Amino acid sequence: MIATLNELAGRVEQVLDGAGDPLDVPAFALAHGTSEYHLRRMFSSLAGMPLSEYVRRRRMTVAAADVVRGGPGNDLLSIAVRHGYGSTEAFGRAFRAVHGAAPGDVRRDGGPLRSQPQLRFRLTVEGSTPMDTRIADRPAFRLIGHATRVPLIHEGVNPHIKEHIESLPPQAHGRLKELGDTDPAGLLQVTDDLAQDAAEGTELTYLHGVAVTAGTPVPDDLDAIEVPPGAWAVFRTSGPHPQALQTAWAATATEWFPSNPWRLRPGPSIVATLERAPDFSTATCELWLPVEPA
Repeated sequence: MIATLNELAGRVEQVLDGAGDPLDVPAFALAHGTSEYHLRRMFSSLAGMPLSEYVRRRRMTVAAADVVRGGPGNDLLSIAVRHGYGSTEAFGRAFRAVHGAAPGDVRRDGGPLRSQPQLRFRLTVEGSTPMDTRIADRPAFRLIGHATRVPLIHEGVNPHIKEHIESLPPQAHGRLKELGDTDPAGLLQVTDDLAQDAAEGTELTYLHGVAVTAGTPVPDDLDAIEVPPGAWAVFRTSGPHPQALQTAWAATATEWFPSNPWRLRPGPSIVATLERAPDFSTATCELWLPVEPA
């Protein structure tokens, strides 16, 4: 996977240099024996930004050199067209989003510029995170509970999720526990509808609920997510919460997936809390990720 991601970064450079056809991510993934979903999710996890954002930053980094250089063939419209934009307005918006200044101001003042270096992915095993993992084959099931839309936050407590859970009456948690009748067991934190190229701040569906067998009736006041049959990689974590869980989540991308013959498939991500301190400062959790053979 690391070699595939490095080749993908190289293809981005070829496109920017005009030495290759437009980047066809689904075809690239297929040619390298993986799925577009897994490729984009692994790129985002390891790079810290979606592939689409990386391409935009690299394109604006290359374009900035043309803007500063000036001269014949480097008027702003020509630069915009050369870099895939149909107007100076559209190019200007993209340029300002990356560099924080308009192209005309940068041409006049020589800056400010925020360059995006070309990415190089490496697999490092020094200081690796031990991972307690199992593969679980599960029939179809349902996730039922209280759902809301929240922004994606990679580190620390998500205040929007915290607010959603705290807004539920105490009896709601006990009721959900009584409804749950299959694995993953217990109260669950479910994230779903996360785009392949999801940047921090992107909205997703969060469900606080439980798993029930397929066909179980859903109460009118609860939301439901249908989960098809398939394999799941289950990672057990223990320690400070949510730091231990988030560290393990990142390690699935940096260590586990590059070293194991599995890849992500579309579906919700599920966190089951097995044990926790009264103040939730520490917890033992299971992270369930939907996978398929690579």
